[in-house]
Amino acid sequence: MSAKKNFDYIFYALLYIILFFLSATLSSQMIIRGELVKLPDLIGQKFDEARAELERKKLILSVQGYQFDSRWEKGKIIFQDPLAGSRLKVNKVVRVIVSQGSEKVSVPKFEGKSLETATQILKEAGLKKGRISQIHTAQYAAGRIISQQPPPAEVVESYYPINFLVSQGAREEKYVMPDLIEKDAEPVIKKLREMEFRVADIHYSYYPGLEAGIIIKQFPLHGFRIQKRNLITLEVSK
Repeated sequence: MSAKKNFDYIFYALLYIILFFLSATLSSQMIIRGELVKLPDLIGQKFDEARAELERKKLILSVQGYQFDSRWEKGKIIFQDPLAGSRLKVNKVVRVIVSQGSEKVSVPKFEGKSLETATQILKEAGLKKGRISQIHTAQYAAGRIISQQPPPAEVVESYYPINFLVSQGAREEKYVMPDLIEKDAEPVIKKLREMEFRVADIHYSYYPGLEAGIIIKQFPLHGFRIQKRNLITLEVSK
């Protein structure tokens, strides 16, 4: 009798444990199947980035197709189904369409245009700015495009980089500032202006023992290298 009771106790205990774990497993599966997640906005994301984000949310990303789209670079998502904000059960499939970029682009002519204008044209044409090189030349004003690569009318992929050679204007001559101290101011100033130097400021000061109109100070100092656009300041006796 005691042995039968022990057997019954062990039997029911095992049955209880089996039913407990079976119930827990079924409940867990029901919870997982019923879990809802909010679908993020995938538009504009690269496919690999979007797939990684959905994997974290236990969703599956599937490419439904590819199409040209001038708004988005190649490889970026341009459409998703369901839409962003939808609530989905885990392990559901989200379908997307991926951009192939714009179709082929004919390169515009940029010679003679400013970089600012060229940047706007590049944006409108679906191209992008590449390397910028600069040289001095008197043929083009500073900031103007001298040449480009690829050349005008060449057909390239969308978002292809266009390289520019840009003018820095004519190279300015450099001069050595002469010694003007104790020189007669009037003919010196006249000569400097005839040579297109910028005599910007003249101060007059009393200087004991010196007649009026004599240069007593100068800037830049004697020996400095200057260009015609640099300002020259003189102090003259009165």
